[in-house]
Amino acid sequence: MKPLFRPLVKTALILVYLVILAGATVRMTGSGMGCPDWPKCFGYYIPPYEGTQLIFKPNHTYKKGMMILENNERFLVAKDDFTSTSTINLNQWEIYSTHNYVVYNPVHTWIEYINRLIGALSGVPILIFTVISFWLYRKSIWLPILSVLTLLGMGFQAWLGKTVVDSNLAPFKITVHMVMALLIVAVLLLLLFKTKQQIQKIKYHPLFGKLLIVALILTLIQIILGTQVRQFVDEQAKAVGAYQKSQWLSAPEWTFYVHRSTALLVLAVNMGLWYLNQKRKLNFTTIPFVLACIAMEIITGILMFYFDFPFLSQPIHLFLSSLLFGLQFYMLVQNLFKKHSTC
Repeated sequence: MKPLFRPLVKTALILVYLVILAGATVRMTGSGMGCPDWPKCFGYYIPPYEGTQLIFKPNHTYKKGMMILENNERFLVAKDDFTSTSTINLNQWEIYSTHNYVVYNPVHTWIEYINRLIGALSGVPILIFTVISFWLYRKSIWLPILSVLTLLGMGFQAWLGKTVVDSNLAPFKITVHMVMALLIVAVLLLLLFKTKQQIQKIKYHPLFGKLLIVALILTLIQIILGTQVRQFVDEQAKAVGAYQKSQWLSAPEWTFYVHRSTALLVLAVNMGLWYLNQKRKLNFTTIPFVLACIAMEIITGILMFYFDFPFLSQPIHLFLSSLLFGLQFYMLVQNLFKKHSTC
Protein backbone atom coordinates (compact mmCIF):
# COMPACT_ATOMS: atom_id res chain seq x y z
CA MET A 1 0.00 0.00 0.00
CA LYS A 2 2.90 2.38 0.74
CA PRO A 3 3.99 2.64 -2.95
CA LEU A 4 0.44 3.65 -3.89
CA PHE A 5 0.10 6.52 -1.45
CA ARG A 6 2.25 9.19 -3.12
CA PRO A 7 0.99 8.52 -6.69
CA LEU A 8 -2.58 8.82 -5.40
CA VAL A 9 -1.77 12.16 -3.75
CA LYS A 10 -0.24 13.38 -7.03
CA THR A 11 -3.32 12.22 -8.95
CA ALA A 12 -5.60 14.03 -6.50
CA LEU A 13 -3.54 17.23 -6.82
CA ILE A 14 -3.75 17.14 -10.62
CA LEU A 15 -7.51 16.54 -10.48
CA VAL A 16 -8.05 19.37 -7.99
CA TYR A 17 -6.18 21.72 -10.33
CA LEU A 18 -8.36 20.46 -13.19
CA VAL A 19 -11.40 21.26 -11.04
CA ILE A 20 -10.08 24.80 -10.57
CA LEU A 21 -9.57 25.12 -14.33
CA ALA A 22 -13.03 23.67 -15.03
CA GLY A 23 -14.58 26.02 -12.47
CA ALA A 24 -12.89 28.98 -14.13
CA THR A 25 -14.26 27.82 -17.48
CA VAL A 26 -17.72 27.65 -15.93
CA ARG A 27 -17.33 31.27 -14.83
CA MET A 28 -16.04 32.34 -18.26
CA THR A 29 -18.98 30.77 -20.09
CA GLY A 30 -21.57 31.82 -17.52
CA SER A 31 -22.52 28.19 -16.94
CA GLY A 32 -22.67 28.28 -13.15
CA MET A 33 -26.43 27.71 -13.14
CA GLY A 34 -26.34 25.16 -15.96
CA CYS A 35 -27.57 22.69 -13.35
CA PRO A 36 -30.08 24.49 -11.11
CA ASP A 37 -30.02 21.80 -8.40
CA TRP A 38 -27.30 19.84 -6.58
CA PRO A 39 -25.85 17.19 -6.55
CA LYS A 40 -27.99 15.96 -9.46
CA CYS A 41 -28.69 18.03 -12.55
CA PHE A 42 -32.41 18.71 -13.12
CA GLY A 43 -32.94 15.69 -10.88
CA TYR A 44 -30.93 13.39 -13.18
CA TYR A 45 -27.56 11.68 -12.68
CA ILE A 46 -26.91 12.31 -16.38
CA PRO A 47 -28.39 15.67 -17.39
CA PRO A 48 -30.82 16.27 -20.27
CA TYR A 49 -29.16 17.10 -23.59
CA GLU A 50 -32.13 18.96 -25.09
CA GLY A 51 -35.01 21.06 -23.81
CA THR A 52 -37.70 18.57 -24.84
CA GLN A 53 -36.56 16.27 -22.04
CA LEU A 54 -37.75 18.88 -19.54
CA ILE A 55 -41.23 19.17 -21.02
CA PHE A 56 -44.01 17.28 -19.30
CA LYS A 57 -44.66 13.88 -20.92
CA PRO A 58 -47.87 11.88 -20.50
CA ASN A 59 -47.61 8.24 -19.43
CA HIS A 60 -44.00 8.79 -18.40
CA THR A 61 -42.26 7.45 -15.30
CA TYR A 62 -40.84 10.21 -13.10
CA LYS A 63 -38.54 9.67 -10.16
CA LYS A 64 -38.59 11.79 -7.02
CA GLY A 65 -36.58 14.99 -7.58
CA MET A 66 -36.82 15.02 -11.38
CA MET A 67 -37.62 18.44 -12.80
CA ILE A 68 -39.71 19.79 -15.63
CA LEU A 69 -39.86 23.32 -17.02
CA GLU A 70 -43.40 24.64 -17.10
CA ASN A 71 -44.05 27.25 -19.81
CA ASN A 72 -40.47 28.55 -19.43
CA GLU A 73 -41.68 30.21 -16.24
CA ARG A 74 -40.84 27.86 -13.40
CA PHE A 75 -39.26 24.54 -12.56
CA LEU A 76 -41.46 21.85 -11.03
CA VAL A 77 -40.00 19.00 -8.99
CA ALA A 78 -41.56 15.55 -8.65
CA LYS A 79 -42.57 14.96 -5.03
CA ASP A 80 -42.38 11.15 -5.30
CA ASP A 81 -41.96 8.39 -7.89
CA PHE A 82 -45.00 8.17 -10.18
CA THR A 83 -46.17 7.53 -13.71
CA SER A 84 -47.89 10.52 -15.27
CA THR A 85 -51.35 10.47 -16.80
CA SER A 86 -52.45 12.20 -19.99
CA THR A 87 -52.51 15.60 -18.25
CA ILE A 88 -50.26 17.10 -15.62
CA ASN A 89 -51.41 16.67 -12.03
CA LEU A 90 -49.95 19.57 -10.05
CA ASN A 91 -50.50 17.69 -6.81
CA GLN A 92 -47.63 15.42 -7.84
CA TRP A 93 -45.29 18.36 -8.29
CA GLU A 94 -43.90 21.19 -6.21
CA ILE A 95 -42.41 24.49 -7.35
CA TYR A 96 -38.61 24.60 -7.16
CA SER A 97 -38.17 27.57 -4.86
CA THR A 98 -34.49 27.39 -3.84
CA HIS A 99 -33.78 30.21 -6.32
CA ASN A 100 -35.62 31.97 -9.15
CA TYR A 101 -33.27 31.04 -12.01
CA VAL A 102 -35.47 29.47 -14.72
CA VAL A 103 -33.33 28.77 -17.81
CA TYR A 104 -32.24 25.65 -19.66
CA ASN A 105 -29.16 25.94 -21.88
CA PRO A 106 -27.69 22.57 -22.96
CA VAL A 107 -24.18 23.98 -23.43
CA HIS A 108 -24.17 25.54 -19.96
CA THR A 109 -25.67 22.40 -18.49
CA TRP A 110 -22.96 20.10 -19.82
CA ILE A 111 -20.10 22.48 -18.96
CA GLU A 112 -21.32 22.63 -15.37
CA TYR A 113 -21.95 18.87 -15.32
CA ILE A 114 -18.38 18.14 -16.49
CA ASN A 115 -17.10 20.49 -13.78
CA ARG A 116 -19.04 18.51 -11.16
CA LEU A 117 -17.91 15.20 -12.65
CA ILE A 118 -14.23 16.15 -12.38
CA GLY A 119 -14.88 17.28 -8.80
CA ALA A 120 -16.42 13.92 -7.96
CA LEU A 121 -13.52 12.07 -9.62
CA SER A 122 -10.99 14.06 -7.57
CA GLY A 123 -12.57 12.66 -4.42
CA VAL A 124 -11.82 9.05 -5.42
CA PRO A 125 -8.01 9.09 -4.98
CA ILE A 126 -8.45 11.19 -1.83
CA LEU A 127 -10.75 8.60 -0.30
CA ILE A 128 -8.37 5.77 -1.23
CA PHE A 129 -5.18 7.39 0.09
CA THR A 130 -7.00 8.41 3.27
CA VAL A 131 -7.77 4.74 3.95
CA ILE A 132 -4.17 3.77 3.11
CA SER A 133 -2.78 6.52 5.37
CA PHE A 134 -3.85 4.63 8.51
CA TRP A 135 -1.43 1.84 7.58
CA LEU A 136 1.36 4.43 7.34
CA TYR A 137 0.91 6.15 10.70
CA ARG A 138 4.18 4.63 11.99
CA LYS A 139 6.05 6.41 9.21
CA SER A 140 4.44 9.71 10.21
CA ILE A 141 1.34 10.43 12.28
CA TRP A 142 0.83 13.46 10.04
CA LEU A 143 -0.06 11.29 7.05
CA PRO A 144 -3.46 10.11 8.40
CA ILE A 145 -4.11 13.53 9.98
CA LEU A 146 -3.49 15.45 6.74
CA SER A 147 -5.32 12.81 4.71
CA VAL A 148 -8.43 13.06 6.86
CA LEU A 149 -8.25 16.86 6.67
CA THR A 150 -8.14 16.62 2.87
CA LEU A 151 -11.15 14.30 2.83
CA LEU A 152 -13.10 16.57 5.16
CA GLY A 153 -12.05 19.56 3.07
CA MET A 154 -13.41 17.92 -0.07
CA GLY A 155 -16.69 17.19 1.70
CA PHE A 156 -16.92 20.80 2.86
CA GLN A 157 -16.04 21.98 -0.65
CA ALA A 158 -18.86 19.88 -2.09
CA TRP A 159 -21.27 21.45 0.40
CA LEU A 160 -19.97 24.90 -0.57
CA GLY A 161 -20.67 24.03 -4.21
CA LYS A 162 -24.29 23.33 -3.26
CA THR A 163 -24.60 26.65 -1.42
CA VAL A 164 -23.12 28.49 -4.43
CA VAL A 165 -25.80 26.99 -6.70
CA ASP A 166 -28.59 27.51 -4.16
CA SER A 167 -27.59 31.17 -3.79
CA ASN A 168 -27.66 31.71 -7.58
CA LEU A 169 -23.90 32.34 -7.62
CA ALA A 170 -23.53 34.77 -4.71
CA PRO A 171 -20.11 36.49 -5.13
CA PHE A 172 -18.98 35.98 -1.53
CA LYS A 173 -19.70 32.25 -1.67
CA ILE A 174 -17.82 31.91 -4.96
CA THR A 175 -14.78 33.54 -3.32
CA VAL A 176 -14.97 31.22 -0.31
CA HIS A 177 -15.33 28.27 -2.69
CA MET A 178 -12.10 29.32 -4.44
CA VAL A 179 -10.15 29.87 -1.23
CA MET A 180 -11.24 26.43 0.02
CA ALA A 181 -9.86 24.86 -3.18
CA LEU A 182 -6.51 26.52 -2.47
CA LEU A 183 -6.51 25.17 1.09
CA ILE A 184 -7.05 21.66 -0.27
CA VAL A 185 -4.12 22.22 -2.66
CA ALA A 186 -1.98 23.31 0.30
CA VAL A 187 -2.77 20.16 2.31
CA LEU A 188 -2.07 17.93 -0.70
CA LEU A 189 1.29 19.65 -1.18
CA LEU A 190 2.09 19.02 2.48
CA LEU A 191 1.35 15.34 1.93
CA LEU A 192 3.63 15.30 -1.11
CA PHE A 193 6.42 16.90 0.89
CA LYS A 194 5.95 14.47 3.80
CA THR A 195 6.30 11.51 1.45
CA LYS A 196 9.22 12.84 -0.60
CA GLN A 197 12.08 10.33 -0.65
CA GLN A 198 14.90 12.83 -1.10
CA ILE A 199 14.75 16.33 0.31
CA GLN A 200 16.16 18.94 -2.06
CA LYS A 201 19.47 20.36 -0.86
CA ILE A 202 18.25 23.87 -0.20
CA LYS A 203 19.65 26.42 2.23
CA TYR A 204 17.61 28.25 4.83
CA HIS A 205 17.71 32.03 4.72
CA PRO A 206 15.58 34.10 7.16
CA LEU A 207 15.00 37.06 4.81
CA PHE A 208 14.03 34.70 2.01
CA GLY A 209 11.47 33.03 4.29
CA LYS A 210 9.92 36.34 5.34
CA LEU A 211 9.79 37.58 1.76
CA LEU A 212 8.19 34.28 0.72
CA ILE A 213 5.40 34.75 3.29
CA VAL A 214 4.78 38.26 1.92
CA ALA A 215 4.68 36.84 -1.63
CA LEU A 216 2.18 34.16 -0.63
CA ILE A 217 -0.09 36.68 1.12
CA LEU A 218 0.04 38.97 -1.92
CA THR A 219 -0.93 36.06 -4.18
CA LEU A 220 -3.94 35.27 -1.98
CA ILE A 221 -4.98 38.94 -2.00
CA GLN A 222 -4.67 38.99 -5.78
CA ILE A 223 -6.82 35.88 -6.14
CA ILE A 224 -9.53 37.34 -3.89
CA LEU A 225 -9.42 40.69 -5.70
CA GLY A 226 -9.52 38.82 -9.01
CA THR A 227 -12.76 37.07 -8.04
CA GLN A 228 -14.28 40.47 -7.26
CA VAL A 229 -13.16 41.87 -10.61
CA ARG A 230 -14.58 38.78 -12.26
CA GLN A 231 -17.92 39.36 -10.56
CA PHE A 232 -17.97 42.95 -11.88
CA VAL A 233 -17.22 41.64 -15.38
CA ASP A 234 -20.09 39.14 -15.09
CA GLU A 235 -22.46 41.94 -14.09
CA GLN A 236 -21.30 44.11 -16.99
CA ALA A 237 -21.71 41.23 -19.43
CA LYS A 238 -25.33 40.90 -18.32
CA ALA A 239 -25.91 44.67 -18.44
CA VAL A 240 -24.35 45.53 -21.83
CA GLY A 241 -24.48 42.13 -23.52
CA ALA A 242 -22.19 39.14 -23.89
CA TYR A 243 -20.89 40.35 -27.26
CA GLN A 244 -19.97 43.86 -26.09
CA LYS A 245 -16.69 42.73 -24.52
CA SER A 246 -15.00 46.07 -25.09
CA GLN A 247 -17.50 47.63 -22.66
CA TRP A 248 -17.03 45.16 -19.81
CA LEU A 249 -14.13 47.08 -18.27
CA SER A 250 -14.80 50.51 -19.75
CA ALA A 251 -15.56 51.92 -16.28
CA PRO A 252 -14.11 49.44 -13.75
CA GLU A 253 -14.46 49.60 -9.98
CA TRP A 254 -11.58 50.33 -7.59
CA THR A 255 -10.89 46.61 -7.14
CA PHE A 256 -9.67 46.42 -10.74
CA TYR A 257 -7.10 49.21 -10.25
CA VAL A 258 -5.86 47.70 -6.98
CA HIS A 259 -5.67 44.26 -8.63
CA ARG A 260 -3.68 45.66 -11.57
CA SER A 261 -1.31 47.72 -9.41
CA THR A 262 -0.71 44.90 -6.93
CA ALA A 263 0.44 42.71 -9.84
CA LEU A 264 3.55 44.91 -10.10
CA LEU A 265 4.18 44.47 -6.38
CA VAL A 266 3.80 40.70 -6.76
CA LEU A 267 6.38 40.76 -9.57
CA ALA A 268 8.80 42.90 -7.52
CA VAL A 269 8.60 40.68 -4.42
CA ASN A 270 9.11 37.50 -6.41
CA MET A 271 11.99 39.06 -8.31
CA GLY A 272 13.49 39.74 -4.88
CA LEU A 273 13.11 36.03 -4.08
CA TRP A 274 14.86 35.16 -7.32
CA TYR A 275 17.70 37.58 -6.54
CA LEU A 276 18.24 36.16 -3.03
CA ASN A 277 18.10 32.63 -4.36
CA GLN A 278 20.77 33.41 -6.94
CA LYS A 279 23.01 35.51 -4.72
CA ARG A 280 22.94 33.20 -1.67
CA LYS A 281 22.80 30.01 -3.77
CA LEU A 282 19.75 28.74 -1.84
CA ASN A 283 18.96 26.11 -4.53
CA PHE A 284 15.20 26.73 -4.78
CA THR A 285 14.63 25.31 -8.27
CA THR A 286 10.93 26.27 -8.27
CA ILE A 287 11.52 30.02 -8.60
CA PRO A 288 11.86 30.09 -12.43
CA PHE A 289 8.40 28.46 -12.65
CA VAL A 290 7.06 31.08 -10.22
CA LEU A 291 8.34 33.90 -12.42
CA ALA A 292 6.99 32.17 -15.54
CA CYS A 293 3.51 31.99 -13.93
CA ILE A 294 3.63 35.67 -13.02
CA ALA A 295 4.77 36.67 -16.52
CA MET A 296 1.97 34.64 -18.12
CA GLU A 297 -0.55 36.08 -15.67
CA ILE A 298 0.48 39.61 -16.63
CA ILE A 299 0.22 38.69 -20.32
CA THR A 300 -3.27 37.19 -19.94
CA GLY A 301 -4.30 40.22 -17.88
CA ILE A 302 -3.15 42.53 -20.67
CA LEU A 303 -4.95 40.40 -23.24
CA MET A 304 -8.21 40.58 -21.29
CA PHE A 305 -8.10 44.35 -20.80
CA TYR A 306 -6.71 45.53 -24.15
CA PHE A 307 -7.91 42.75 -26.48
CA ASP A 308 -11.45 42.18 -25.16
CA PHE A 309 -11.14 38.90 -23.29
CA PRO A 310 -9.80 36.40 -25.86
CA PHE A 311 -11.13 32.86 -25.59
CA LEU A 312 -9.81 30.98 -22.51
CA SER A 313 -7.82 34.00 -21.28
CA GLN A 314 -9.95 34.18 -18.11
CA PRO A 315 -9.70 30.55 -16.96
CA ILE A 316 -5.98 30.45 -17.81
CA HIS A 317 -5.45 33.62 -15.76
CA LEU A 318 -7.16 32.10 -12.72
CA PHE A 319 -5.47 28.72 -13.17
CA LEU A 320 -2.04 30.39 -13.27
CA SER A 321 -2.76 32.27 -10.03
CA SER A 322 -3.73 29.02 -8.26
CA LEU A 323 -0.63 27.32 -9.67
CA LEU A 324 1.48 30.24 -8.43
CA PHE A 325 -0.02 29.82 -4.97
CA GLY A 326 0.89 26.12 -4.98
CA LEU A 327 4.49 26.75 -6.05
CA GLN A 328 5.01 29.45 -3.43
CA PHE A 329 3.41 27.36 -0.69
CA TYR A 330 5.63 24.38 -1.49
CA MET A 331 8.72 26.61 -1.30
CA LEU A 332 7.53 27.91 2.06
CA VAL A 333 7.18 24.34 3.36
CA GLN A 334 10.68 23.53 2.10
CA ASN A 335 12.11 26.62 3.76
CA LEU A 336 10.40 25.96 7.12
CA PHE A 337 11.54 22.33 7.08
CA LYS A 338 15.14 23.42 6.44
CA LYS A 339 14.90 25.98 9.25
CA HIS A 340 13.77 23.39 11.83
CA SER A 341 16.17 20.73 10.60
CA THR A 342 19.16 23.07 11.10
CA CYS A 343 18.09 24.24 14.57
